[in-house]
Amino acid sequence: MKLIDDYNRVIDYVRISVTDRCNLRCRYCVDGDFPFIPHTEVLSYEEIIRFVRICASLGVRKVRLTGGEPLTRKDLPHLLKEIGAIEGITDISLTTNGVLLADHLEELKEAGLKRINISLDTLRKDRFAWITCIDAFDRVIDGIKKATYAGLNPIKINTVIIKDFNDDEILDFVRIARKWDHEIRFIEFMPFGDMSLWKSTEIITSREIEEIIRREFELLPSLRPGKGPAKVFDIVGGSGRIGFISPVSSHICAECNRIRLTSRGMIRPCLFSDVEYDVKALMRSGKSDEEVKEFIRGVVKVKPERKLEMGAIRKCQRSLRNIGG
Repeated sequence: MKLIDDYNRVIDYVRISVTDRCNLRCRYCVDGDFPFIPHTEVLSYEEIIRFVRICASLGVRKVRLTGGEPLTRKDLPHLLKEIGAIEGITDISLTTNGVLLADHLEELKEAGLKRINISLDTLRKDRFAWITCIDAFDRVIDGIKKATYAGLNPIKINTVIIKDFNDDEILDFVRIARKWDHEIRFIEFMPFGDMSLWKSTEIITSREIEEIIRREFELLPSLRPGKGPAKVFDIVGGSGRIGFISPVSSHICAECNRIRLTSRGMIRPCLFSDVEYDVKALMRSGKSDEEVKEFIRGVVKVKPERKLEMGAIRKCQRSLRNIGG
């Protein structure tokens, strides 16, 4: 049985934040005192596995583990292996900042990890240290290289572009895509968390980024576009792909096939809304799988058709480390 919302979108993808903890302090993400969720409020691995198993019985096929930084949580390969063994789950992937990737790569592969997304907003060591407040650039690059050699393909690098800050590196990222046969996904700067950290004047739209790239490179619609919100192009005359994710400048909601599960155990039907539904309380109160299943069906039914316009987007007051990227 498929999960279908009221707008005939099939929901077959769940993003799960396994922790709100992170080993970076990115300036556009952190909240003031950087509070963490108490351990007792974070979903256990057993609860996550149960949730995925129930979702799989409803037609979910794809799972992505996120954070915070998921690799800061102990025994993550165990969770990967258990989810990968659930009947119906055909794709499991991971989003990471890459700092700990090289240290855990072998056990992640052994646990069944096939694909990985790495968040990286600059190719300059000094700029990386300023953005993240941590000197870990070399470790991230080492992780990307080792993941490449280990065959975790396709490797997707998520890059948030901010006007007059790192937009001078756009073509450098394209060259990296060509050299290493990666997919660079340029993401518009989104308004999350403390709104004083975000200004609309800092947005450089996907269209503007694409225009910059096309001055030097020829792009064609990718033969391997895949599903999801990214508009993907192949780079003519070389390997690698370029993707554009445009949550601010355009509506990508018609293609949305996902729900999110936060580390606190809240189902979030829409990234750009603070409306959440507490499935953790349901599971911890002793409800049956069938009761949890009906709850999930109900949440999907109220998934909004589209995000609201720019003024309303600002209602999203939590940072991505709390929501799950």
